[in-house]
Amino acid sequence: MSRVRTPQVNLRTRPEALFAYSGRSLLVTDVHGALTGNQSEGFWFENTRLLSRWEVRSDGQPVTGFCASPVDRHTHLAYLRLPPGPDVPEQGAYLQVAHFLDEGLRTRIRLLNYSTQPVRAQLVLLLDADFADTQEADSGSRQQQGEVEWTVSPEGRSACLRYLHPDLDRAVELELVEGPTDASFSNRQLTIPLWAQPQATAELVLTAQPLVDGRPRRLPPAVFTPDTATSPTGKVRDQLRAETPRLLTTNPTVASAWRTAVDDLATTALGSTHGPAMPAAGYPLYQYLFGRDSLTTAWQAAMAMPSMLRDALVENAAWQTEGIDDLHDAEPGKLLHQARTGPISALGLDPMLAYYGDYATPVDFLVFLGQYLAWTGDTSTVRQLLPAARGALTWLERYGDADGDQFLEYDTKSAQGVPHQGWKDAPDSIADADGNLLGPPLATCELQGYYYAALRHAAVVFAMLGDRGLAAVLTQRARRLRAAFDEAFWMPEEGTYALALDQRKRQVTSVTSNPGHLLVTGIVPNAKAKLVADRLLAEDMFSGWGIRTLSSANPGYDPFSYHRGSVWPVENGTFALGMARYGLTSHLHRLAEAVFDTTGLFEDFRLPEAVGGLPRDTDHPHPGIYPDSNAPQAWSASTIVMIVQALLAARPAAPARMLLIDPHLPDWLPDLRLDGLRVGAASIDLELDRHRGRTRCRITGKNGRLAVVRQPPAQSQQTSPTHRATTFLRSPW
Repeated sequence: MSRVRTPQVNLRTRPEALFAYSGRSLLVTDVHGALTGNQSEGFWFENTRLLSRWEVRSDGQPVTGFCASPVDRHTHLAYLRLPPGPDVPEQGAYLQVAHFLDEGLRTRIRLLNYSTQPVRAQLVLLLDADFADTQEADSGSRQQQGEVEWTVSPEGRSACLRYLHPDLDRAVELELVEGPTDASFSNRQLTIPLWAQPQATAELVLTAQPLVDGRPRRLPPAVFTPDTATSPTGKVRDQLRAETPRLLTTNPTVASAWRTAVDDLATTALGSTHGPAMPAAGYPLYQYLFGRDSLTTAWQAAMAMPSMLRDALVENAAWQTEGIDDLHDAEPGKLLHQARTGPISALGLDPMLAYYGDYATPVDFLVFLGQYLAWTGDTSTVRQLLPAARGALTWLERYGDADGDQFLEYDTKSAQGVPHQGWKDAPDSIADADGNLLGPPLATCELQGYYYAALRHAAVVFAMLGDRGLAAVLTQRARRLRAAFDEAFWMPEEGTYALALDQRKRQVTSVTSNPGHLLVTGIVPNAKAKLVADRLLAEDMFSGWGIRTLSSANPGYDPFSYHRGSVWPVENGTFALGMARYGLTSHLHRLAEAVFDTTGLFEDFRLPEAVGGLPRDTDHPHPGIYPDSNAPQAWSASTIVMIVQALLAARPAAPARMLLIDPHLPDWLPDLRLDGLRVGAASIDLELDRHRGRTRCRITGKNGRLAVVRQPPAQSQQTSPTHRATTFLRSPW
């Protein structure tokens, strides 16, 4: 796609493992489909490893897989060759093992006989559980211990592995649902005599059902169709897919990246109590609620899946805290950073069962509440969320800006808390211009931008729902913040904004990606927007695959670090929309091309959590990857949706039954079609193509009342008559 050749590679983010997932269930196997308990292998539920061993033996010999792969994300399929024996021929005898995940694990084992003689195999399935936490598996260090009890039912057709920890009630029930009458459980194993005639099969079905805190999680009655209406998580996935627009283009990279991204987004739905469609952060490490991750993902994906944003807002509001708790960095009105359910957090060994150490979530909540209203016009849900919005505003004024200087300065009171509570939250994420690591308190620039946007969006929401007095106050606060911010943070010698102000209100002058967030918030004066975008795309910041988190000229730069030189797709998606806001079309096209080229490096065109910051040149055929990246990572998937929105410069106004657009397709994307794009209760089919260097747009279908207006964004730099005269073919609808 790019003028700079994209290498023909098909990288897997975690090449040593395969995994499938659904809701809060996760299956991780080795590349042959076995579960040995090494590293993160196992069947997991609620961040707890309920099966650490799942190995097949035949007549006492190990059975090795020769082909294994996830299927449809929530299904895992493997083929194993039976070792030869007295009743097993040299060739033609195989096992097919299919795992299906929902609120538990359902496994079907088939004996496939393609030989000319009957096959009789005495299979033994070795089973065990260690009830490890995902953090323990990831770090290799165990922090909690307990005995594991194995019990078998009198008839031998079911068994239970229970964790005998005095402060933790977790278990897994195993049941042989279908299979030979003489199959039975015994001490940590299931014995299965199977036989099949030539060219025939024999099979059994086994379930593993979690028990967490005394509550059984039941699999749906459908045998092997987790996506049916009998499955709660399957139903949510189907609903998300149904509301997603269909994208068509002759560019195969863009088409493939969109297809993978929207399917990944649908399958990240956690099935949470208040917001079922709220996404998990990423797999395999972050299969639980992260406040700002869920909100950011849902905002970026709102053009495709507005109900995901609704559920993310509702779920986050349900976690809003009312009291002060220093251990959990909780204060009245504050919103969640993360809620982990694994043994470590459940036992209180860390504060992450409900941890509030994040300044990004409260401002994100307010911004994205306004964005949800703009996309949907759903005043009923927004009205229900107004108390949470008021609480967040109170927290921002009383606690977020503790010294009253208009800026948000983060700090932590918890001895086990997260030190950095802005966009970049790794312990070593903030470095000064000399590469020295800094700690809190800090006022990072992007927090001020999102605070400004939060005040403006909240003002619109409250004005529309009747509280014009509060709206006026918030609007005035936003104006003052914008002026104060530009004066305190602007670095004229760099043509960008400082990373932060330290506790003495001095600029931290590192050149980083953080100012890119300011473009999407609108806090940057029009005259400075191009300077900020130019600095982001300078050689030390733009790798050719995306914008680095830290300048490569900084002594602290590390291309494979978490936040000091790596490239985060989610940031780049946000920057793309910010560039569209200011009409910086050439900048947007360059960045979008880089991101789509990056998708082409990876299996299924799936963007991982973070890629390396290596430069795109002949010495570096691909950027590498952050070593512990998740894939799918929800907000990497949502990046694709946001970049498409940026190319359209789509700005919804559902309460006014209006969609504003200003599409500019780059030369590498000659055409684009979106069928079923929803704004409020209406939907449209939109068709675009490049003609003589301009983008033509046609509405080919419409359902409901919606005015589509071609108009540059208010802060656009591109307001010339030529720009405004681009062809717009009106439909008869």
